[in-house]
This record gives sequence, C-alpha cells and structure tokens, in this order.
Amino acid sequence: MNPSKCAFGVTSGKFLGFIVRQRGIEIEQAKIDAILRMPEPRNIYELKSLQGKLAYLRRFISNLAGRCQPFNRLMKKDVPFEWDEACDKAFKSIKSYLMKPPVLVAPVHGCPLILYVAAQERSVGILLAQKNNEGKKNALYYLSRTMTPNELKYSPIEKLCLALIFAIQKLKHYFQSHSIHLVSKANPLKYVMTKPMLSDRLARWYLQLQQFEITYVPQKAIKGQVLVDFLPDHPMPAEWELSNDLPDEDVLMVEIIPP
Repeated sequence: MNPSKCAFGVTSGKFLGFIVRQRGIEIEQAKIDAILRMPEPRNIYELKSLQGKLAYLRRFISNLAGRCQPFNRLMKKDVPFEWDEACDKAFKSIKSYLMKPPVLVAPVHGCPLILYVAAQERSVGILLAQKNNEGKKNALYYLSRTMTPNELKYSPIEKLCLALIFAIQKLKHYFQSHSIHLVSKANPLKYVMTKPMLSDRLARWYLQLQQFEITYVPQKAIKGQVLVDFLPDHPMPAEWELSNDLPDEDVLMVEIIPP
C-alpha cells in the first residue's frame, strides 16, 4: 500500500479519477465536462479519443455498447469517415446521459444482489443492483458489449444466456460472495439447465452457471426506478419471440422414410 495514494480521516476523496463518498462512487466532473465539451468527431482519431474517454467510464453508462453501435461502422478499415444522423443521435444520447450520471454504491455483505440482463440485436447489457435498507434499489455496476459475428446468429434466448455468462465472467467476485436474483424477459437458466442434450458451448455455460447461487425472478415481479431507467436503454426488437426451447445445433440422426 502506497501511503501517498491513500486518504485517512476524510469523508470523501478522489481516487483513480472517481469521487468516493459515503453515498457511493461518482464520476469526477472534469471527466464528464471533457466529453460534454467535445465537438462531433471529424476523423477516426477524434472518434477513438471519444471512445477511449467513454471506455474509462463504462461501468457507469447503461448500454454503452448499444449507444456506440453507430460508431462501429466508422472504425472499419477502408471505410470513409462520414458522420451521419445515426452517429449524431448516438453522440447526443451519450452526452444527455452524462448530464445526470448514476452514483454507484458498494455491495452490502449478506444481502442478495439483483442482476438485470438484456439483449438487443447486436449487443447485450447488464445491470448489477442491490436493495438498501429503505427498500430502494441502487446500481452497483453497468456492463455491455457488442456481439461477435458468430454470436449475432444466436436465437433471442441464447443472447440472453450470453448476457448472463458475460456477467458471470466479468463480475465473478460479486457472484462468489452473494446470492443472485436474476431478472430478465425470459429465464435463461431454465433453457440451459434443463436442456437434455447440450452442445459444447451450452455445456460450458452449464458448468459456469453451476458454480453460483442464481435464482430467476420474473421481470414483472421487480419494480423500482433502477429497472425503469434500465429497460428503455435496452429495447428488445419487436419481432423477437422468446421460444421455450433452445435451437438444436447438432443433428444426431437422419431417418429417411420411403415414399
């Protein structure tokens, strides 16, 4: 422990670019202002600078991967840099969000955590929260990421499973010390844990899920401002249907019936 980087006997302090207070962890205002004052990027280097600043604040931003989706096209090699309406809308959405960023709290030992998972067409999003003594749900951590080309082919329920596994991999230390109440549009636990025959990928997911105490809670049973704020950031495509079964990936037998 480096004494010069520690603070004792104070009610708040700045650590690693964040403000730590009794009520929780906040983004330093200077880092927010640096993004709010940025003009729209004119080239790929300015866009990379923006994304670097956002990446540092990613645990505070709901569905950052989904919000930045219009920028991904501009990052591809040999693609002309054309800042279009979709990019401008995404940029303004991020700035608007940062005008009132959330305060993240530390988890209380012995109390269950609430994990919200959501999937969109090209990204997954996670919110880890916990209920305080007054019954209010507070955010602990936001996570999101874009899907790989192979993951884009997953069915809607598989994408929810992917979101859950992503949360386990990134927030494992929270899962190891708390029981988890899983909240989502459908129950990804059911589709993985009760499937009679598993592909290699689903078998790996099954083994990861078995390590933790996770209980599914229907989304309609959970209320609170945290969920109200989270859901609009992760709109599910209207054409999606959450089937009761995961698609079978392997054909084990083909039977030909003579005419």
